[in-house]
Order: sequence, then C-alpha cells, then structure tokens
Amino acid sequence: MTLAETLLALEPLIRLGAFAAIFMAMALWELMAPRRRQAIGRLRRWPGNLGIVVLNTLLVRLAFPTAAVGVALLAESRGWGLFPALEAPAWFAVAAAVILLDLAIYLQHVLFHAVPALWRLHRMHHADLEFDVTTGARFHPIEILLSMGIKLGVVAALGAPAAAVLIFEVLLNATSMFNHGNVRLPQRLDRVLRWIIVTPEMHRVHHSVVPRETNSNFGFNLPWWDRLLGIYQAQPQAGHEAMTIGIEQFRDPRELRLDRMLLQPFRDDDRLYPLGRQEPAA
Repeated sequence: MTLAETLLALEPLIRLGAFAAIFMAMALWELMAPRRRQAIGRLRRWPGNLGIVVLNTLLVRLAFPTAAVGVALLAESRGWGLFPALEAPAWFAVAAAVILLDLAIYLQHVLFHAVPALWRLHRMHHADLEFDVTTGARFHPIEILLSMGIKLGVVAALGAPAAAVLIFEVLLNATSMFNHGNVRLPQRLDRVLRWIIVTPEMHRVHHSVVPRETNSNFGFNLPWWDRLLGIYQAQPQAGHEAMTIGIEQFRDPRELRLDRMLLQPFRDDDRLYPLGRQEPAA
C-alpha cells in the first residue's frame, strides 16, 4: 500500500478518534467547570444535536466518498493548484494551506450570514438555546454539503498537500468543539489564548441574540480575521452569564427536536437574517 493509499484509508479513523477524544474531554470539562448555568439540560438538547452529527457524517460519506484528503491526493497526482505551480517547499505549502483553508472557511461563514438563502440554513446552528460542545457540531445537512463542496474547490485550487488538509480537518473539528464549550477559563489565560486561537469566551459572543454581536467574532480556529476586518468584539454587552443565547426565531424548546431542526430552513422568513437587519438607533 502506498503512502497516499494509507493516508486515505486512515483518514476516517484519525478524524473519528480525534472527535471522540476531544468530545469526551470537553464534555467532562463542562461538567467539572461550567461557565454558564444551563436552563435547558443535556437530555433535552443533545439527542437532536448528536443526531445531526450522525446524519451529517453519513451524508458526507455518501456524497463525497473520498472527502477533502482524497481531492488533495488527486490534485497532487495531477499537479493541480497554486502550490505545485509555485513549486513551493513542502513545509511552506503545509503551513500556508492550513492558514488559507482557515481563511476560506471564515469567509464562507460570513457569506452564510450575509445571503438570506444561506442564512436560512446556517441559522439552525444559532437556534440552539444553550451553548456547549454539541453546538459546535450542530449544522444543517444542506449547509454541511455546501460547505464540503466549497472546501473541495479550495483544496483543489490551492493544490493543498494531503497532510495539510488532514491537519486542518482535525484542527477545525477540535477547535469548533473547544470554542463552543461551556467551560470556564482563567481570565488571564483567555486574554493570551485569544491571540492564538478562538476561545469559548470569544466565540460565545457570536451566539448572542443581539444581531450586532451575532455579526462579530466569526472565527472558528484562528482569531486574526475578525481583528483584521474590524468586527472583533471582546465581550457581550450583557456579560457572559446574563447574555441570551440563540436567535429571535425558534425560541420554543420544542424546536430542539431533530425533526423540527431539519425543517427550520423552510419555515418562517429570512427578513431577520443578521447581516441584513437594520437595528433601531439607540
């Protein structure tokens, strides 16, 4: 078996193992040191959130059997993309690919807030009435499929090394669970970490019901893009304990059921999507 074949065969196991380990670590951390008291418990929320994870995993494997690593290996064998054209050193291509893939996912996230039809899909992620590790994996299946299609296009255009793609996939999965964690970090540590990685204190602001806060702190992994674009917000106006999580629509706890979550894009209207909303002057 070649190195490429080995990497392709091990990719699902590596990602699943990393997901399981980080999920269990974060869930335990949330039990031992929660940041916010949750009015709606895990038994009410987790069946729907984890059901979405299972459904999305199956759909992605059916729609994209080789996933992003497979596209990276194909691009490498054909000499496709920016990095092969530049004859970039392997170390540079790996580091740059991880950073540029993160930027692409960041811009995609902003796009899903800005376009009404895409916001209909993405708002299911924001409609969670609490904020914890499972929120980080709560995305509508159609959004997941669109996101994967965009990611595959970026991987092919960059000619990203397969190792870089696997590193990025594991990092993105891990940091998404970390920065959605209902966990307490010492303030001094958080102030340092948020210059290196998106922390729960930083990303929780993005899940505020207040639209101007929903439109800040879009990053999942690297924290630099929000600062560079001038849309970084350090803290929610109401404070982390008092802030309201979610969006104005779908506040009935029954909306946490899997069947109702799946139907949310096709219900109500999209006139309240965050980047298109005009808030009244203070």
